[in-house]
Amino acid sequence: MKRFRFNLEKLLELRRFAEEEAERELARAIGELSELERRLASLAEERVQVARERFSHPHSVAELRHLELYLLRLDQQKEKLLEAMAIASQNVERARQNYLEASRDKRVVEKLKEKKHSQYRKELFKEETRLLDDLGGRKRPLLSDAPEERSL
Repeated sequence: MKRFRFNLEKLLELRRFAEEEAERELARAIGELSELERRLASLAEERVQVARERFSHPHSVAELRHLELYLLRLDQQKEKLLEAMAIASQNVERARQNYLEASRDKRVVEKLKEKKHSQYRKELFKEETRLLDDLGGRKRPLLSDAPEERSL
């Protein structure tokens, strides 16, 4: 019998490639979101340090004004980071949906391949069984059918 051949192998490879691309895109989007989260945490730590410094020891009016302006700038940066994180979260969700869809599409073709391979194996088993039955059904001389040699 012929070797197993799946006619949609090229499609399966294409679907695997699409899934891998979607997975890379998801990883990239998650990486961007993680970087924004790290920057936001760093910004929050810096803001806490500046706020502590403001109250830690006496400052001149000019120094207090600079600290207040710096805190204001940190707050503005925080708002921009939060907006960027919202967009990045949407990108992550979109990439996750694309990955799930690509994975689902690939699984459909893989299941079809598994089904075809199972069908192939059943047919192969039937063919082997039929061949063995044919071989077993042939008349072979049995030992009891062989002419006996008599010794005198």
